Amino acid sequence: MSGAVVARLARNATVAAWWPVVLLPPLLVLDAALTSDGPRVTVLAVLAAVVGCLPLVLRHRLRFTMLAPLLTAGIVLTLWGLEPGNTVVLIAMVALVELAARGDRRRTLWMGLAVVPCVVVSVVPFADYPAELFSVVARNVALSLLALAIGDVIRSRREALERLLAVRDEEARRRLGDERLRIARDVHDVVAHAMVAINVQAGVAAHLIDRDPAQARGALREIKATSGEALADLRAALGVLREGNGGAPVGPATGLRDLDELAVGLRAAGVRVELDVADVADVPAAVQAAGYRIVQEALTNVLRHANAGAARVSVAREDGALHVEVVDDGVGSGAGGPGGSGNGVRGMRERATALRGTLESGPAEPHGWRVLARLPA
Repeated sequence: MSGAVVARLARNATVAAWWPVVLLPPLLVLDAALTSDGPRVTVLAVLAAVVGCLPLVLRHRLRFTMLAPLLTAGIVLTLWGLEPGNTVVLIAMVALVELAARGDRRRTLWMGLAVVPCVVVSVVPFADYPAELFSVVARNVALSLLALAIGDVIRSRREALERLLAVRDEEARRRLGDERLRIARDVHDVVAHAMVAINVQAGVAAHLIDRDPAQARGALREIKATSGEALADLRAALGVLREGNGGAPVGPATGLRDLDELAVGLRAAGVRVELDVADVADVPAAVQAAGYRIVQEALTNVLRHANAGAARVSVAREDGALHVEVVDDGVGSGAGGPGGSGNGVRGMRERATALRGTLESGPAEPHGWRVLARLPA
């Protein structure tokens, strides 16, 4: 409890402004009382010490040019009542630490130069011998410069901490943006692929419901299976959002080994799919997941746009990279037309770029559409 009280007091603006006026005068009076050749401490001397410390209340508000004359006058008043005062320099040191801590390096250097005449003006009226004047001025100037150095160190460390916090905040925002983009891509891929497949199968079922009920029932079963898988994937993505801490997915991550399932869905929709997948057992999971999603989106575009009868998916390893290619024989184009301006092609390209890979999307020869992703393996 006492620690919490001290912490609250330290943050209080009134306490921060007035603590020197409360603590320094007793210290100055005690120093004068313990000095063997000093005068007897009187009530007037104590009052002079308190008044001499009062300018410190304004150290948070005034600049050096306005505070320096007030401090010099206060030190002279304090020395008049408590001569000799070896600790009177503490009044200047408290103010200089604060001024340097809330200034900048250039201003601190100028204050270091301006301190010298202020110290001389404060000491000259009370020095009996030239040698004493030199030693007292040198000591007080050194202590004042030390106070400026301490304030400058405090300022430097505070600015370094602020920069570090700003970098961390920016990194946190960047990671949050990346995670939101990743989840948006996953939701888009899952929902788009499932909806296109369901739409095609529903059309098949509606067309065959009277002529071939058995095949229509097969299409409806495909709709049920596709929608169930889509719901499971969607729950996993929403679960990550709900957890808020990157919770673990509810099932194993999809990869290039799962391309057969994508092919089954397209074949059920009437598109012949040829798979040519190299051994990818040692390919990192992140690369496999990105490759799977790229193939999924490309095959979704085949159903949605291409009016294709066949598609070929090939995954090969070449020059330390994984080449993932999807080619169809349709007459349509990729999402958004040549160059890929739709969300699908943009999402595929973002996935490839996130892994320092590349993605090409454009017309195939002699007709159809081709998507080629090169991912580091």
